[in-house]
Amino acid sequence: MRHHNTKRKFGRDKNQKKALLNSLVFSLIIHEKIKTTEPKAKELRPFVEKLITKAKKDDIATRRIIISKLFNRSKEVKKLFETIVPKYKNQNGGYTRVLKLGARKSDGAKMAQIEFI
Repeated sequence: MRHHNTKRKFGRDKNQKKALLNSLVFSLIIHEKIKTTEPKAKELRPFVEKLITKAKKDDIATRRIIISKLFNRSKEVKKLFETIVPKYKNQNGGYTRVLKLGARKSDGAKMAQIEFI
């Protein structure tokens, strides 16, 4: 029984799902909007929003926490702190938007675009 288990599995085990979400986070930070399937975008949204909320504090401890969550990828961490976070200094939440795009032609999967507001 899956009572109160709200996370999606995506047909992967824990490590594969974590790797998938991390690669989506890196792509979103670099490109600032990505096109993916709707369930992946909906699962990615809270992860990214928590990162931005934490990064708004901007001290050494939070930088180290975010660096560890982003696997020491300095390019993405630098962009997060220097370009993305300053946009949202006065905003409490709601940093991303998920736009539904319709079904993919090949397999009919629901597609969505996730982007920073």
